[in-house]
Amino acid sequence: MTDLLEKSKTKNLSKPNTKNLENKDTKKLAMSDTRAKKIKHSYKVKDAGNALLLQTKYGDIVIEMLPDIAPNHVQRIKELVRQGFYNGLKFHRVIDGFMAQTGCPRGDGTGGSGKKLKAEFNRTPHKRGTVSMARSMMPDSADSQFFICYADCPWLDGQYTVWGEVTSGMEFVDMLKKGEGPNGMVYEPDEIIAVSVIEDI
Repeated sequence: MTDLLEKSKTKNLSKPNTKNLENKDTKKLAMSDTRAKKIKHSYKVKDAGNALLLQTKYGDIVIEMLPDIAPNHVQRIKELVRQGFYNGLKFHRVIDGFMAQTGCPRGDGTGGSGKKLKAEFNRTPHKRGTVSMARSMMPDSADSQFFICYADCPWLDGQYTVWGEVTSGMEFVDMLKKGEGPNGMVYEPDEIIAVSVIEDI
């Protein structure tokens, strides 16, 4: 039988070395297959390979992607997600009643991943929860930035590439800090903690 340590001796035991790990290191810690499977099923998505878990300080946002209407955009978004590109990026432009935009590594709306995408405009309407690509005046200029609609925005239909829809956690999108600067720019904006393809969790 193993002897129990006296209380006085337990104070001298070293603390677990996982406590002070940085976020990037804690993500590498092993998770049991059972727990991972439970997490996947808890989100109740149609296709875990085409669904994203976007984590914020307010809560988890689930985005189901639409490869049938925007295959190239969905493929590129998944590539960037798996590279960890979106982790830590800001919701730099948030306009109450309109949309919340993120995906700029510079945090000011001028940056991207460096790979422009050919537009995949489609007939899917921009409504509350729609996820669509941001772009410049040029149709084929979408890169990594995207926005989530707060309300129906029919004037955007057919002009921007819709590639996903928030199916859970829209209440957390509502909580994002709103912009007070020009064109909805946010001072000290909220950020994405991490994004994962649910299949990979």
